[in-house]
Amino acid sequence: MDKAPQNPPRNTAPASAGDLHSRTGLSGSQVFRMAHRISDTFNDARVRLAKRWRFVPQTIAYQGYGSTHQVRVLGRVLMTQKPLPGSKAEAEAQNGNQNIRGWRAFTGIPLQFTDVEITIGDVVTHVRSDRGGVIDTEVDVRLSPGWHTAVLRAEGTEPVEAPIQVIAPGVKFGIVSDIDDTVMVTALPRPFLALWNTFVLSERARMATPGMAVLLDRLTIEYPDAPVIYLSTGPWNAAPTLARFLTRNMYPKGALLLTDWGLTQDRWFRSGQEHKHRNLERLSKEFPDMRWLLIGDNGQHDEAIYSGFASENPDKVAAIAIRQLSISESVFAGGHSEDGDHTTSKVPWIYSPDGAGMAKQLSMLGML
Repeated sequence: MDKAPQNPPRNTAPASAGDLHSRTGLSGSQVFRMAHRISDTFNDARVRLAKRWRFVPQTIAYQGYGSTHQVRVLGRVLMTQKPLPGSKAEAEAQNGNQNIRGWRAFTGIPLQFTDVEITIGDVVTHVRSDRGGVIDTEVDVRLSPGWHTAVLRAEGTEPVEAPIQVIAPGVKFGIVSDIDDTVMVTALPRPFLALWNTFVLSERARMATPGMAVLLDRLTIEYPDAPVIYLSTGPWNAAPTLARFLTRNMYPKGALLLTDWGLTQDRWFRSGQEHKHRNLERLSKEFPDMRWLLIGDNGQHDEAIYSGFASENPDKVAAIAIRQLSISESVFAGGHSEDGDHTTSKVPWIYSPDGAGMAKQLSMLGML
C-alpha cells in the first residue's frame, strides 16, 4: 500500500512584515497599522478594566536635563492602583522604603495620547503622551545653570514635580553610564535570568556592582557641574525601581533614559542598540562642546555602540570605560564580547572588573 503523502514541516519562526505581506497581500505599513490598532484596542480594554478595579490616573515625573535655553522633560502617565489608606504599603511608599517584586512595576497601564501640562517658571507647555504613556519633550525656556523644577499634570491627576538639571554653557565634561551589569549586576542577556531579575526578584535583592558608586561619586566631586546620564535599554516601567536602587546605593543623581517595550512604526520590538546610539547622537547635538566619559560593560553591545560613536565623534568622547564581566557573570550572560584592539583609536579605552580598577586607570589618564 502506498504511504499517504506527508505534510511538509511547518515554519514556526515568527512572521516578519515581509512574510505577512506575501501571505496577506498587505504592505509592511498596513501590517503595522493593523498591529497598532489591535494593540490600542487591547490597551483601551485594560484601561476600562482598571477603572473597575479602582485604578486611578497618575502622572509620574522623572529627572530631566538641559541647557540654559532648552530642557528635556521626562515623565509618564499611567493608571495605577494606590495602596489602601493606612496600609503598610502606603507607609512604605511615603517613606521610600518599598521592597517591591519586579512584576509589580508592570501592572500600570499607559494612558495613551493624554494631554499633559508642563509648567517651568512662567512658561506653560502642553504635550501629549505617546503610545506607551511616555512624555519625552523639549521645552524652550530661559533658565540659569543649576537645579530647577518642572511641574507636570495630566488631566485627572495630581501635579508632580520633576527636577531639571540645567548645564552651564562652560561645562565641557559629562558622564554617560549603562545600568545593567555596569552599575547593577543583572546578567540581563540570558532570557531566563532576565525574566527572573525583571519580574520576580524583589528590588532590594538587586546587587550594586562593586566600586561603581564610589567611582561615579568621585567623578561628580572632581567635575561638580557635569551631567550624569544613565542610558539603558531597560523599560520605562522599571524607572521608579531603578531610581530607588540608585538612591539606595548612593549613586549620584542623574537622568534616566530608558525605552518602551513594544511596537514601533516599523518594528515589532524596539532596538536597544538603536535607542542608545540615537540618544548619544542627541546628547552630542544638545551639548556640542561636551566631551563624554562613556561607561558600559562587555556583556552586551556597549563596546560596539561606544566604538561606533567615538569613531564618528572622536572630539566628543573623553574616554570609554568598560566593565569586564567575571567568568560566572559571563556564563550567566551567555558569553561576552571580546576586548577589542583599540590601539589605533583616538579615544582612550580602559577595562576593569570593578569601579576601583576604573578609578585607578582614569587617574593615570589625568581624569581623576
